[in-house]
Amino acid sequence: MNTIAATVKTQNGGKYVRQLCKHWSHKLETQVEGDVGTVRFPNAVTTMAADGEGIAIAISGESREEVEQLTGVVARHIDRFAFREEPLVYEWAWQD
Repeated sequence: MNTIAATVKTQNGGKYVRQLCKHWSHKLETQVEGDVGTVRFPNAVTTMAADGEGIAIAISGESREEVEQLTGVVARHIDRFAFREEPLVYEWAWQD
């Protein structure tokens, strides 16, 4: 399993996690409990957990290429909801 993760600083993380899961729930399987959300893509799973300082994001899947491609998809969607903020910074790192 390949996993890549990032922590994105924002004080509105819980709001963005809930919005993103609701947005994707029309086409994908999603689950939200408070400020924690999971999105199941066809070949990967994204987990997002927010607190008062940001969102911890982890994307896991069999294909390293597909997981890496989803980093851009997830970031672009969060950025759409965070358009009122300064550009958010995503520093993705592969997990062992």
